[in-house]
Amino acid sequence: MNYNVRGENIEVTPAIREYVEKKISKLERYFTEAPDAKVNVNLRFNPDKTSKVEVTIPLPQLVLRAEETNGDMYAGIDLITDKLERQIRKHKTKVNRKFRETGTVPFQVNSNSEVHDEEDLEVVRTKRFDLKPMDSEEAILQMNLLGHNFYVFTNADTNRTNVVYKRKDGRYGLIEAQ
Repeated sequence: MNYNVRGENIEVTPAIREYVEKKISKLERYFTEAPDAKVNVNLRFNPDKTSKVEVTIPLPQLVLRAEETNGDMYAGIDLITDKLERQIRKHKTKVNRKFRETGTVPFQVNSNSEVHDEEDLEVVRTKRFDLKPMDSEEAILQMNLLGHNFYVFTNADTNRTNVVYKRKDGRYGLIEAQ
């Protein structure tokens, strides 16, 4: 894997670069062949003394991405590696099954690595409800009243299904179906 390590408000020292490459390269053990991927790592030091680490690994027909905000940049890098490992394990069965049918498998995961199969993908609860037409502000109020992180509703203006969600920064996002 090729590494592109960038820093915002921080100088990327050789020690930081080496640590990032060492940690991210551990992900190669999950692949039967080392992927030819360009790993993009963005390190940002915020004014509130926290650091944000973002890692994107574009693979053929799949993108692994994770971000973490932490007071310690090195701890953030460790947490990112853990998140990416979980993503690989989670998607291994689903992705390989899907692309096995077409004959092109984007990546092969070693069978001797610790991998949890389909029991992680089990649906444990199903809810059914009517989508009430409303605007996004009313949907946010409903979401907050229920104490949820997202709320599905029918947009009264467009008559399409939308989702409002609470972002990590405390603000709200809107997803509009096409």
